[in-house]
Amino acid sequence: MTTSVGVAVGAAALASDARGERRRLLLLSSPAMLVVALVIFIPVGWLFWLSFFDQTGATTANYVRLIDNSAYYKIFQTTFLLSAIVTLVTILLGYPLAYLLSQLSRRAALIGLALVLLPFWTSLLVRTYAWLVLLQRNGLVNTALIKLGLIDQPLALVYNFTGAVIGMVHIMLPFLVLPLYASMKSIDPLLPRAAMSLGASPRAAFWTVFAPLTLPGLFAGSLLVFIYCLGFYIVPQVLGGGRVNMVAMKILENATTYFNWGAASALGVVLLVVTLGIFYVIGRFLPAERLSAEPR
Repeated sequence: MTTSVGVAVGAAALASDARGERRRLLLLSSPAMLVVALVIFIPVGWLFWLSFFDQTGATTANYVRLIDNSAYYKIFQTTFLLSAIVTLVTILLGYPLAYLLSQLSRRAALIGLALVLLPFWTSLLVRTYAWLVLLQRNGLVNTALIKLGLIDQPLALVYNFTGAVIGMVHIMLPFLVLPLYASMKSIDPLLPRAAMSLGASPRAAFWTVFAPLTLPGLFAGSLLVFIYCLGFYIVPQVLGGGRVNMVAMKILENATTYFNWGAASALGVVLLVVTLGIFYVIGRFLPAERLSAEPR
């Protein structure tokens, strides 16, 4: 009887300590939560307000205009298609690069990471116009391909969808490589070796042991790239040559050319809702706990 009472008192004391710890954490995180509320929730709430209210009061005219105008469907299709293609190409290029860096010695890996990070130290506008120079009809790329005999006529690599993809992939590559590299470096190198010691081939050890453990980093990097691509403006504007229209470009046009903040806000709200819907669907079919599961 005395033992059970002592256990109950101890459990109550632990529960009280846990509640006190949660209160202290909440108090310590309050300044950060206030900053998040100021810079995220209030602007987003103001965005919703502008899309539903104007000088005459509540209105749905901004959303009716989006539904009735088929051009907006094309803009949203281009935005999500371009973001998906850039994400896919970034994965195809970034995964082997991150794997190579993770297998190098520490000094060689640091040099490789420095080269990956080098674009961060250069202005986005400078990089975009550098690609414009390289990819034009008489640029370095077309000139090299013609001299190598691979093509007879210059390729249309700029002022189109292809140019926008090339420029965006170059800019987004570090955003995938860095989380993927961190995920790969956290994997115990003895695990693939253990699989091979049990009879698995190097290819089987890679795909059944190493690759599944990199899924959390791959998923995080891919989401980061996809979200970032949805808001791109400068690269498709310059390298797309007016042929690639993204939602961000239309929002800027509505706000600065037509001074129609309601239409611009409605576009932003629709983009936000559609993006959250996609993430909800992905979460339903690809839960995070499955990504972090141990290889079978």
